[in-house]
Amino acid sequence: MAELAAHLTDHVLPHLAARQWVLSVPKRLRPFLHHNPDIAGAVLRIFLRAIRTTVRHASPGAPSDAQLAAVSFLHRFGSSLNAHPHFHLVVLDGVFSRGDDGEARFYESTLLQPEHWVRLQGVIQRRVLRYFRTHGLLDELDALDMLSWQGSGGFSIDASVRIEGDDRAGLERLLRYCARPPFALERLHALAGVASLASPDARLLYRFPKPTPDGRTEIILSPLQLLERLVAFVPPPRMHRHRYHGVLAPHARLRAAVVAIGRPPAHTPSPTDPKPASLASGSQDEPRSASPARIRWAVLLARIYEVLPLLCPACGGSMKVLAFITDPPVVSAILVHLDLPHRPPPLAPARGPPQRDLLLDQIPSFDPADPEPAPDFQFDQSLPDDFDD
Repeated sequence: MAELAAHLTDHVLPHLAARQWVLSVPKRLRPFLHHNPDIAGAVLRIFLRAIRTTVRHASPGAPSDAQLAAVSFLHRFGSSLNAHPHFHLVVLDGVFSRGDDGEARFYESTLLQPEHWVRLQGVIQRRVLRYFRTHGLLDELDALDMLSWQGSGGFSIDASVRIEGDDRAGLERLLRYCARPPFALERLHALAGVASLASPDARLLYRFPKPTPDGRTEIILSPLQLLERLVAFVPPPRMHRHRYHGVLAPHARLRAAVVAIGRPPAHTPSPTDPKPASLASGSQDEPRSASPARIRWAVLLARIYEVLPLLCPACGGSMKVLAFITDPPVVSAILVHLDLPHRPPPLAPARGPPQRDLLLDQIPSFDPADPEPAPDFQFDQSLPDDFDD
């Protein structure tokens, strides 16, 4: 979550205003999105086309072929550990087009108002229900019944969260929220009075960030029940959790120009630049550059907790690894000196398989002196005369 948000903030999204678009569909349609990636992709494409048209109309001077820039996230879960597939999109608040000089031109959506996405709910409702009806997922009567529901019929769109282009910290927090996992560890607690989570009496308490429609604020589960809920959120194979759209698509012509907006130009090495040590010593192997999608853990922890772990708390100098100590007596002595736990936590004793509890080992005994009689039925094994072998 934190690494992806840092990568999108530093290397993908330009220094322009961005807006979060959230789409939720009725409960009757959610199982289709949850179990079928093709249907989820089709609903996402419908949503993207509607956003593009809305943002382009709200951007003065934008041509009809202008494209948006977006990153989408499919959430398969809700805030109360429930299955709730819905979409979060981070969309730049405007559209791009190619100018006569070949450069990317940005048209900001200065006319976008809340009534635009309220009106968009009805458009998405009609188009999604038409897709479900056309592909045989809903019959005609059910689709007409859902169209007659009050309001937008369970379709919900929100685009009230907007981040300014110079608020990079706010953009990174928004991207972490969009890329978050199904649950938060700080809301998960083990109830007191249980020696081990492997005990059949173990219970876990999970607090919700907000009350559910029925007023619940927490849920109590056994460890196996928690795992059962988490397994339902695992996406199908080869299904991406986030995707790039518009001018941010991998093969978009304007991607390089759009990504570079607001960032210092990349340094181009010149013949007068000092060579790396490996090349200066005569080696022909150029050093590999690290992927921009990867970030050092020390830097990542500093961005999360705002504390650089490689700075000495005493003198403020930079720390580096001197040695890895693996000798158990030496490790124990150091931990005791630092008043830290120096013994591993006790492990729960191994238990046998649950055949006896589940009555899986009730195998009938066989006595060779009293063999089981042969089955009492006859059948003809001869082939018919007209059998062609």
